[in-house]
Amino acid sequence: MSTDQIHFSSEELAPFDRDFLKSKTNIALIGSGSIGGKASGLAYAENALAAHFRDNRISNITLGIPRFVVIATDFFDEFLDLNDLRETAASDMSDDYIAHSFEAGRLPDKLAENLRLLAAQSETPLAVRSSSLLEDAMYEPFAGVYATKMIPNHTTDAAMRFEKIAAAVKFVYASTFFSHAKSYHRAIGRSTDEEKMAVMIQEVVGRRHGDRFYPDVSGVARSYNFYPVGYAKPENGVVSLALGLGKTIVDGGLVWSYSPAYPRVNPPVASAGELLKMSQNEFWAINMGPPAATNPLSDTEYLTRAGLSEAGEDGTLRFVASTYHAQDDRIVTGLRSSGPPIITFAPILLADQIPLNDLVMEMLDICENVFQSKVEVEFAVSISAADEISAHFGFLQVRPMVVSDAVVDLTPEEMAGDDVLVASEKSLGNGVTESIEDVIYIDPDNFEAKYTKSIAAELSDFNRRMLESGRPYILIGFGRWGSSDPWLGIPVSWGQISGVRALVEATLPGMDVDLSQGAHFFHNMTSFRICYFAVPYNGRYGINWDWLKKQELSGQGEFVRHVHTSEKMQIKVDGRTGRGVIRL
Repeated sequence: MSTDQIHFSSEELAPFDRDFLKSKTNIALIGSGSIGGKASGLAYAENALAAHFRDNRISNITLGIPRFVVIATDFFDEFLDLNDLRETAASDMSDDYIAHSFEAGRLPDKLAENLRLLAAQSETPLAVRSSSLLEDAMYEPFAGVYATKMIPNHTTDAAMRFEKIAAAVKFVYASTFFSHAKSYHRAIGRSTDEEKMAVMIQEVVGRRHGDRFYPDVSGVARSYNFYPVGYAKPENGVVSLALGLGKTIVDGGLVWSYSPAYPRVNPPVASAGELLKMSQNEFWAINMGPPAATNPLSDTEYLTRAGLSEAGEDGTLRFVASTYHAQDDRIVTGLRSSGPPIITFAPILLADQIPLNDLVMEMLDICENVFQSKVEVEFAVSISAADEISAHFGFLQVRPMVVSDAVVDLTPEEMAGDDVLVASEKSLGNGVTESIEDVIYIDPDNFEAKYTKSIAAELSDFNRRMLESGRPYILIGFGRWGSSDPWLGIPVSWGQISGVRALVEATLPGMDVDLSQGAHFFHNMTSFRICYFAVPYNGRYGINWDWLKKQELSGQGEFVRHVHTSEKMQIKVDGRTGRGVIRL
């Protein structure tokens, strides 16, 4: 089955009614238009899982698609027309203005009626997620471009629950027209008029711990790994795990990554102490306490961050933590009183308290067969140990990946010389490009982590000008591109750098972080076949800063520089070895 065929029509889903939450059906429809790429992928995945797993169970893990309602695209069109929002949506007004304009709009009566019915039945946290027509397409993915809003949905007042659900739906609608989404449309040669938004309202996997609601484990698994280490091979795939909501992973935070073929192998670091510094130290949860100030433009309006001490109080470290022994610089599986906790997921991956890795590998195989391609899967796990250990695995999303099979030979000799701008042994992609004449880079002499938010805003202006002139470019910066933590890298959204054709991620002594494989950026890079270069400051290869500094500037900001070269540059990446080079 091709990916073009993986698209459910509205006629294939049960209509939403007052008995939905009491039924055995996991997916229901409001409206009659398209349900978009994300909802279609989950609908197909549900059928595949039901056919593969007897009683939706593997050992002590139950599994399934978290129950959700999808609002079809016909209501998106009706909402825009009902509130005369098309001119506002197409304008260059700020995201804040657009968000507030949509928030003030009135939902179509039939949609509001159904959402009131949902609010009357549901008192569990909900994720209100985008599912657009273009989202999760093979070569035009919109991963991370549109909004998701998680809401606690726990007040005893059904009318208040409806208001919060309705506001979240409007926020997702509005995100179709935010500035970074429009930049993204331009980058792929699409008009915003072509896009239509369906919306998924889905139960969140997890449990409540006082004022926090979150899963014990969130994960992203890919069936192909562009950064294999040790004995692992690219086709073994890679899994990234985090405590709490999956926002930590998709935003490029600190996570635990491993090859599912070798789940007992730790990341390659010099010492246990180094591993402690590189491990997750905070997590995201839904705020179930007193509501924060209203912020319709923020996807974190109802979210909160907490540290490992709070996780310890919640009792959620039991299955995800080990203990660091400083006296002999080693890590011991499980929690001990003799040292600080470190998030390694060893009780699961080493002690096999639940067979999570076996399940993940089966999931990847099933989805590869459905999509007939390499895939990326998002999931969340809630673990209970009341009488005996049991877990619920929630399958949240599946996307196809693009993996080029072209043979590119790149020898070590080609990676050295005066005409080399960038070389790396940790590159992503596969192929040769010889059409780029522009380099945008962060000035290393003027870079400090405290300025990364300002750098992101400056880059957005450069990207807009490059898109308008139709000139793709090479982008060089420091730390993790797209990280939600500005101290780990430059927190750009994909729309702010959507004209890029080769992305270089360098480190400095003051910002020496792990390679980035944030789910949204990773998916977009592979699907658009954008080359990626990781260049550690103390590695064998580097960046030709001297050449860049000698060039006449075509554009300059406080932190960002733009160079236009007199001749086209060659970008060459050997996907089999991970070698990559950009030659002048």
